[in-house]
Amino acid sequence: MGQPVASRGRSATPTLGKAMLNKYARAFFTRVLTPFAAFLIRRGVSPDTVTLLGTAGVMAGALVFYPRGEFFWGTIVITLFVFSDLVDGNMARQLGRSSRWGAFLDSTLDRVADSAVFGGFALWYAGHGDDNVLCAVSIFCLASGQVVSYTKARGESIGLPVAVNGLVERAERLVISLVAAGLAGLHTFGVPGIQVLLPIALWIVAVGSLVTLIQRVVTVRRESAEAEAAEGEQDPQGNPANASRGSEAAK
Repeated sequence: MGQPVASRGRSATPTLGKAMLNKYARAFFTRVLTPFAAFLIRRGVSPDTVTLLGTAGVMAGALVFYPRGEFFWGTIVITLFVFSDLVDGNMARQLGRSSRWGAFLDSTLDRVADSAVFGGFALWYAGHGDDNVLCAVSIFCLASGQVVSYTKARGESIGLPVAVNGLVERAERLVISLVAAGLAGLHTFGVPGIQVLLPIALWIVAVGSLVTLIQRVVTVRRESAEAEAAEGEQDPQGNPANASRGSEAAK
């Protein structure tokens, strides 16, 4: 997770808050984790191995602890392994590696990790949590997160920039959910009423994901219309140069 790649396509300009958080937080943890990344390199560990182990750790934390209602310890385990997102990228930079394969593996396993987190919530509410509505909300968060990611990837694959900052993107989904889950887990230590934070967070993520999905779909529709209009101006004879694009996009 987090390995650099030569080109990921054009992306939307981040907000000031996101830019500051990314700049200062990642810079701090990069300095802290650089010696550990160098140690792993000396041991012959590859960035891909760290990516795989990090995803496995997140899945274990989510699917072992969350279905049993152990939200505090599950979140602690997940948070520890989330740092692999910085370690593998740090290792790749030290090794001077920048590959499309690394970016592909990173993005693919990010989706797997996200699914495990919300799947863990769904299993809890389907079982001992005994709340079908929140189980459905958790499943919606899982599915909408995948679709939100897909819309951007698919839009970029057909040559569109998808220049939009969604209301709730992957980082926000995870931070909101994990912080709420960790705090809700303090209920087992005697903190009263705090378990309500997780349902609130799930509803926020669900609504925010829906809004983000709509934002991206609207953006892709607008950019697609603009691109086709520009192509029409360049081809006044109306040659169907892109006649096959619709059928390909439907796959």
